[in-house]
Amino acid sequence: MCKHCDYTIHGAHHHGWDNSLPPVETVAPGSRLHFQCLDSSGGQFNKDSTSADVPNLDFGKINPVTGPIYVDGAKPGDVLKVKIEAFHPSGFGWTANIPGFGLLADQFTDPYLKVWDYDPETLAPSLFSDLAKVPLKPFAGTIGLAPAEAGLHSVVPPRRMGGNLDIRDLAAGTTLYLPVECEGALFSIGDTHAAQGDGEVCGTAIESPMDVEVTLDVVKGETLNFPRFSTPGPVTRHLDAKGYEVTTGIGNDMMQAAKDAVSAMVDLLGRTKGLSAEDAYLLCSVCGDLRISEIVDMPNWVVSLYFPNVVFE
Repeated sequence: MCKHCDYTIHGAHHHGWDNSLPPVETVAPGSRLHFQCLDSSGGQFNKDSTSADVPNLDFGKINPVTGPIYVDGAKPGDVLKVKIEAFHPSGFGWTANIPGFGLLADQFTDPYLKVWDYDPETLAPSLFSDLAKVPLKPFAGTIGLAPAEAGLHSVVPPRRMGGNLDIRDLAAGTTLYLPVECEGALFSIGDTHAAQGDGEVCGTAIESPMDVEVTLDVVKGETLNFPRFSTPGPVTRHLDAKGYEVTTGIGNDMMQAAKDAVSAMVDLLGRTKGLSAEDAYLLCSVCGDLRISEIVDMPNWVVSLYFPNVVFE
């Protein structure tokens, strides 16, 4: 329980964005809130789950978010300032290859599940196998506001008012700014992760239930078309220590170049570290960074996959 929070929000989970949902709490600008967040499966996986459980995943229950919160004074055209204060991890997580989902869905067609057990107090690197340990950096994958358009909207794609952003640098200390489309902003948060690489290439990170503390405030007079955020310091120090191995994809189709970069890293990790293709793919998703390295020299673009060597130390 947060000793410094004005409100604690638990059990108020919903699926999808809908501005007709009644707020679970109305708060003043500047309020600090403690949210209980579920993992992206909505609790369908546990420490005893196996790959055989993946095909039974009920997609109607995925990516639950906690909220919505009505912030007094927030009007369409304003900006909601979200200071991400703290995370309280659970110690349990999972990563899966879900058939039909992920960047290399055509190459990885079988269900596969990795269950993680980590120390929620120290956040020491989590053991993936006897070969690899993954540095942790908790963050909320889904964080956003209700859209102005009426009706129920899927929580899966990101939107201009936030949502399923999956930006791993939305960690403790970061301040996120979101454009308000509805009166009261109607803020919700969930889909918490213990670690993720930029790109989340297999479609899942270390999905992990945890509590989150945020402070919500209203900014008047700022025009904002899409989310922006400020970080308190370096963002890759948990991965940078030992350098990287990098593969690239090059061509006139950026999506294909991204696929080629990831495929090349999966092959490299298999050849040099003895990992199975499935394990290499999941590791690329939880700690490999997919980057646009060059986008100006038409007709070809360069996409790179940076894999941190610290994982194998």
